[in-house]
Amino acid sequence: MTGSFDHIVVGGGSAGCVAAGRLAADSGARVLLLEAGHSHRHPLLDMPPGIFKMINGSKFMRYHRTTPQAHLDGRVHDIPQGHVLGGGSSVNAQVYMRGRPADYDAWNAALHGSNDPLGWGWDDVLPHFRRMEGNDRLANDLHGTDGPVLVSDPGHVDDLSRWFVQAVQTLGEPFNPDFNGPTQRGVGFYQFTNRRGKRCSAAYAYVEPQARNPNLTVRLGAEVARIIIENGRAAGVVYRDRHGVHEVRAEGEVILAAGALVTPKLLMLSGLGPAAQLRAHDIAVAADLPGVGQNLIDHPEVPITAYATGRFGYYRQGVGWRMLRNGLHFKLFGAGPVTSAGVEAGAFVNPEDPAAPPSIQAFCVPIVYLDRDALDALRDDYGLTITTVVVKPKSRGEVRLASADPAAMPLVSPNLLKHPDDMATMIAGQRFFLRAFAAGPLARRVARVVLPQDGDDSDEALRAHCKRFAKTNYHPAGTARMGAEGDAMAVLDSRLRVRGVDNLRVCDMAAVPDIVAGNTNSAAMMLGDRCADLVMGA
Repeated sequence: MTGSFDHIVVGGGSAGCVAAGRLAADSGARVLLLEAGHSHRHPLLDMPPGIFKMINGSKFMRYHRTTPQAHLDGRVHDIPQGHVLGGGSSVNAQVYMRGRPADYDAWNAALHGSNDPLGWGWDDVLPHFRRMEGNDRLANDLHGTDGPVLVSDPGHVDDLSRWFVQAVQTLGEPFNPDFNGPTQRGVGFYQFTNRRGKRCSAAYAYVEPQARNPNLTVRLGAEVARIIIENGRAAGVVYRDRHGVHEVRAEGEVILAAGALVTPKLLMLSGLGPAAQLRAHDIAVAADLPGVGQNLIDHPEVPITAYATGRFGYYRQGVGWRMLRNGLHFKLFGAGPVTSAGVEAGAFVNPEDPAAPPSIQAFCVPIVYLDRDALDALRDDYGLTITTVVVKPKSRGEVRLASADPAAMPLVSPNLLKHPDDMATMIAGQRFFLRAFAAGPLARRVARVVLPQDGDDSDEALRAHCKRFAKTNYHPAGTARMGAEGDAMAVLDSRLRVRGVDNLRVCDMAAVPDIVAGNTNSAAMMLGDRCADLVMGA
């Protein structure tokens, strides 16, 4: 494919779909959206619990392998990334979280001193969240009801999820009816980006409505190799698909939205990044931007797993006669386990200082969750997994080029739990939720805690457990961040523009100065929505 467009969006993930869809719908511009992955139209992707059939292997995922992590005894672990239109919003567990106002106010503070101090505080981003949101329960100053992103309560709640919520309340935590409400603290049931048993991805919300709009062209299986930089301006991109290599031009802007692991790779392949690293790969330097690939932040998670005393939870509900029964139940009545994403309940707590902002997010999963790293430690049986997540990690990693070959995966070192404060916070979270297994109505449904081994809650045992099982919560961020003028490590200005080159923006989670406290999908969509406004001059 050759030719030219007004704007080119590289990456059809959560942010890219929103940016491309809005630009095509609202500006009248001719927009090309390039996505390396597959179509989002697949029954397994549409079903809320489909994630559990894909997480350990699927064409809809691309698996980044980390470099050996010395602080985790040399472990190498996976960081899956959506390889599909809609990106993470097409393959995630659909938990709808926006983080807390202080997260965005901190972004705003980091941008003070900019010559163009566009606000990024909570009051600045809330209108975008409300405009996107179509909530079917909540309607107030914090929630929208008419947006294209459909947000709902879980369609089905398992008994183990209910008992978890009650157990955590007996430990002194309040019931929270809205984790996106006035306070984040407490235990309760998440809301999800689905409706009546069907996922609402960014592809469904923003690209599908433009299917007949001639202003939007979508190309799948299109792997971008580099951005064309001419006379200090992003002039287009080079990409490869099954038909060969193509060059396409942008009369307006190129918008990078390939995710926090691939966006810095594409910047560096295009000559935008740390000069010494680029020269080491014989890449001509268009702009020396030392912050590209640095500041990698991710939420680390560690599981706690127990076997149940009875036939509780979702064990084998997706295979054999149970799958047929649940499918028939859904087809006839639009109800049952098929309408659940499998992670109905959760909590935000601060075990070390309950009155302080939450330091740990928990997810209650009513199964023995068999992640790749746990396959040799567990048997598949009736049980419960609680994952604990450090929501404001201090650890920072990096993304580097493996080579100048566009087909090569980047070198990723997330350094999860490397900062001693993160490890201490995770250990406190593990110890708190181990107590939940022995509390309230959950206590008599738990036969034995097997992870950590034998439920040992000593510092030594929990540290060893965390080092063995720590993994991504699927939220990499920060690798091409915004920053104030004079900040040598800032890649972007407050308008998401790449420094040192014209007509190039980044609108995915790579752009954020720090990670939000909670799931990042809605924050990514907000970035895409705001980027569209900025390109249109709003």
